[in-house]
Amino acid sequence: MERIVLACGGAAVNSFDDMKPENLGHAGLFYEHVLGDDKYSFIEECDNPQSVTILIKGPNKHTITQIKDAVRDGLRAVKNAIEDQMVVPGAGAFEIAIYQALQEYKNEVRGKQRLGVQAFAEAMLIIPKCLAQNSGHDAQECLVKMLQEHKGLDKCVGLDLVTGEAMYPAEAGIWDNYCVKKQLLNSCTVISSNLLIVDEVMRAGMSSLKG
Repeated sequence: MERIVLACGGAAVNSFDDMKPENLGHAGLFYEHVLGDDKYSFIEECDNPQSVTILIKGPNKHTITQIKDAVRDGLRAVKNAIEDQMVVPGAGAFEIAIYQALQEYKNEVRGKQRLGVQAFAEAMLIIPKCLAQNSGHDAQECLVKMLQEHKGLDKCVGLDLVTGEAMYPAEAGIWDNYCVKKQLLNSCTVISSNLLIVDEVMRAGMSSLKG
């Protein structure tokens, strides 16, 4: 009932005695339809719906679950883009750009910290490699093509999953959510730091036992 109010407008009342003209909503079409063994009520042609229902049909439960997950992921991606008011190039271009930037920054770092910058940069290439492998292409070959194409350019370069060649995701309309990439960078940094702390604690514990 709450979703009907959101779809049609108006307000819910407890009885007809409390009903006023401003409590009424509007729907241009209402009908019932039988799908399989179940009967469904359809409310359509609402003026300004704030709630909608997506009907998913499939031959079996597994297919319906897969479609449902795909629809949910798509809706969340749109929601994130609207809330962030920004997106980043997809197809692995974001990670390639970070890798190249870290390689340049590494030249400014001295000491063993360079190894940490290099390790972080190489970790960013995992996503482009996975994209290449999942699409049936040679990961190393695709990676070399993207890095060569990106070098010296201001454009972000990603991977064409069909051809295995480098492409410009911004021109192809391939984008990723900003908040997802932001969370990715934050999470991987925190997790790596925690793992290093655990290693140091274990090493200190073993040293004390030997002593």
